[in-house]
Amino acid sequence: MSFNLDLLLRENIKNLQAYSSARDEFDGEASVMLDANENAYGSPISQSFNRYPDPLQHAVKQKLSKIKGIAPEHIFLGNGSDEAIDLLFRAFCQPGLDNVILLPPTYGMYEVSANINDVAVRKVNLTPDYQLDIEAIAAAVDGNTKMIFICSPNNPTGNSIRRQDIETVLVNFDGLVVLDEAYINYAKQTSFLADLKEFPNLVVLQTLSKAWGLAALRLGMAFAHPNIIRVFNKIKPPYNINQATQNFALEALENVEVVNEWIRESVAERTLLVERLQDIPQIEHITPSDANFVLVRLERARELYKYLVQQGIIVRDRSTVTLCEGALRMTIGTPKENQILLTKIKEFYT
Repeated sequence: MSFNLDLLLRENIKNLQAYSSARDEFDGEASVMLDANENAYGSPISQSFNRYPDPLQHAVKQKLSKIKGIAPEHIFLGNGSDEAIDLLFRAFCQPGLDNVILLPPTYGMYEVSANINDVAVRKVNLTPDYQLDIEAIAAAVDGNTKMIFICSPNNPTGNSIRRQDIETVLVNFDGLVVLDEAYINYAKQTSFLADLKEFPNLVVLQTLSKAWGLAALRLGMAFAHPNIIRVFNKIKPPYNINQATQNFALEALENVEVVNEWIRESVAERTLLVERLQDIPQIEHITPSDANFVLVRLERARELYKYLVQQGIIVRDRSTVTLCEGALRMTIGTPKENQILLTKIKEFYT
């Protein structure tokens, strides 16, 4: 592999003069803040909310650095992982010219973002057991292929992608490999965060929406070589993470053990739910999961989905998705919620 970030970066992004906010130009403490045209009298709900937030979220990154074991200069925080995905397209893909490789079935936002940015999508289906088809991926790459997106544990299948296969792609592809680890907290497989120094073309996406229970805050994370992080920071909106989100994130990050206990309980409930689903004769296959959900192929999937909706139970119908025909995706709930789900599935097939 011969990775060169400058060759990937769009020329207009290389030459872009980033917007410099008031908080970018001042770094430190002051008692009289008269630089950003804020309301000096405060705000109706909190004295601190009349001030613009830290545009680079230093305090949150410092806390994440200790938890993740990675230096702050490797961290970008976005308005959900979706912001980081969009920035990747805007920074590295020339509209109407470049292409990216997606590996269905996978997270749908990669394709949506590609379409928004007028970037061609080349799809290479996963194998029937939801692993990478290495030869087909290699055949799909050409001189205008800028990124390959890999989701592991994969959504909507729940399985982890073999680590050796991910490394093979990283070693042999000259572009960016974007590894989405949104569900890594629930997996036996270890994160690729420790491998960032070995692979300068690796971008790892994670989130506080899943295991950390902060979906409403919309705080996603991208981890990469500092040169890539600098590109993110150059083109993002000046204040992309609001102060309330930063405050709540800092509070949440003080509770690692609480989150770890939730993860343990979710994994235990996942095991129990799978065992009980396997006792239902109409269940055809349950994909082994490393996430907080299971993909279940079953008889009359669409009809069951509609029945569950009528009962006030919402799962995700994936029956029309490539390689997920006849399957529903079921998030792991509380023990009570999981029991209600099982009861209603049995009722439907009775």
